[in-house]
Order: sequence, then structure tokens, then C-alpha cells
Amino acid sequence: MTTNYWRHKNVFVTGCSGLLGSWLTKRLVDEGANVTGLIRDVTPDSYLYLSGTDRRINVVNGAVEDYLLLERALGEYEVDTIFHLAAQTIVGIANRNPLSTFESNIKGTWCLLEAARRSPTIKKAVVASSDKAYGRQETLPYTEEAPLIGQHPYDVSKSCADLIAKSYFLSFSLPVCVTRCGNFYGGGDLNFNRLVPGTIRSVLSGEPPVIRSDGSYVRDYFYVEDAVDAYLHLAAAMDDPAIHGEAFNFSNELQISVSDMTKRILEVMGSDLKPKILAEAKNEIPHQYLSAAKAKRLLGWRLESDLAANLEKTVAWYKAYFDGDLR
Repeated sequence: MTTNYWRHKNVFVTGCSGLLGSWLTKRLVDEGANVTGLIRDVTPDSYLYLSGTDRRINVVNGAVEDYLLLERALGEYEVDTIFHLAAQTIVGIANRNPLSTFESNIKGTWCLLEAARRSPTIKKAVVASSDKAYGRQETLPYTEEAPLIGQHPYDVSKSCADLIAKSYFLSFSLPVCVTRCGNFYGGGDLNFNRLVPGTIRSVLSGEPPVIRSDGSYVRDYFYVEDAVDAYLHLAAAMDDPAIHGEAFNFSNELQISVSDMTKRILEVMGSDLKPKILAEAKNEIPHQYLSAAKAKRLLGWRLESDLAANLEKTVAWYKAYFDGDLR
């Protein structure tokens, strides 16, 4: 992809004020795209606002479940590319509030894809699923051929959204691809019940970091700027219709336990604090990690990333954030 690839393209990003959405939107604007972002709630400390990116995009205020709003936005801004990132992304919240999770994650997906189907300017749509869509399986790492068998509210919402995206390609030839990634981390994640930002905040406050599980859960941790590269790479590759309808795992293919990830953060921060293990996590999958072989083979995607360096950048971001240097 050339540096001018996104210049003057009309891009619609749902969830543009979230962790991935903030970084993706900034990158698109920096590369010359005309970005329209869908924002439901204003969160002033989102990286979208801290970076000033909100002042460089068209903002549509509303919910992703509002079909008529989506149809209007895609039409009026003559959108050619969609990145559908809007979702309720916290497992614990899904357990407490399954209905709102199903509304945003499932209904929001079909509303957006139906609006896209009826919009003549749409050339491609990238839909964010998750490794959670695979559910709990014995065979690891997950490949894209694994069935989607989510069981708990969050997992089910992602399995459903994933299948809906596939159905819009098979039934209506909508040019859509699906991404399945692991746990994003990086500067700008304000959900401090997540492991990485929660651990960093605890250490900066001089408090023991908290592990909600027993620490043995294995996850696929994916740095947010690497994820942005992956999403843009996939969208550009969709100029080839042969990959439309496909799902792709993106991963650094490192299998890291929660305890080990906590230890690595503590090492980067030079802390000797001992984690407090609560062992109270519920409705979560113990072991999850992805194979990225398909993305490498069909997309020519390659990831050159260093976990320690990415953690250092992440820690530096939060230090600046808590010091007030980003406001």
C-alpha cells in the first residue's frame, strides 16, 4: 500500500472513539482520508479527543443500532469504505448487561450492513469480530476454519455478528471481510478493568496490580498500532474481490498467560509489587490464541513487533496521561 492510498477516500468508522477506533481514525486522517466517525457517547479522555483527531473528521452522533441514521450518513458522505468497530467490548459488562451488548454487537452489525447493502457507493466493509467468536475449543491455535461456537453473552454476540457479515456476502455479494483479533492493548485504553491499563495504573499509584482470574488464562495480546496496520492492510487488499467474504485472524502468535503479561509489565516499569490474584473471573475462556497463517498467505501480511518495546510505549503513554501532559 502506498502512502497515498487513502488520500481523498471517503471512510466511515463506527466506534471511532474507542481504543482501536481512535488510533485507526487518526492514521486515516494523517494519510489524507476524508473520515466520518460515528460517536454515541462523548468521552473527553478518548485518544480521539486527546489527539485532536475529532476536529479533523465529520462527526455523526448516534448509535450503531439506528438504521436510518446509518443509511443517511453513508449516503450523504458518499462513503466508499467502512470500518465497523463499534461494540460493547467488555466481557464483565456483557455478563451484567447482555441485552445492551446484543443490541450494539448484533443488531448494530445487521443495521450497518443493511445500510451498506443499500448504498451504491460502498466498495468495501471491514467488520471487527474477535477471537471470542470461536468460543471455547480444544484445538489451538484457532484457525479461520474453526466453528463459531460462542456460549456466553459476549462470545455469542461476536459469533452472531461474524455470521451475519458472512451472510451479507453470500446472500447479497456485499464486499465485506471480517477480522478476528485477540486482546488489544496500547495507550488510550481507558477500560481499567482490563489487564494492561489496570496494571499500569496500579503501579503508577503504588498499589498491587489486580488479576481477576487465577492468572493461568492464556491470551493473544495485540498492540493497537499493529492492529491499525493490519486493518489498513486488509482494506487495501480488498481491491481484489477474490478475498471478499473471508475472515482473517491477526496475531503476533505469542501465547502469554495473564500472570506472565503482568510480570512483563512490572519488569518494564521496574516495579517489585506483587499482584493480587482474585480468581473471580466468570464466563471467560481459559485458553485462546490465534494462527495468522491465512493472513500471511493470502494477504502477504507480516508483523514485525516487539512486545517489550510496545509495552514501553504503552507505559509512556499512561505516564503522560496521568501527568496531564496529553490534555
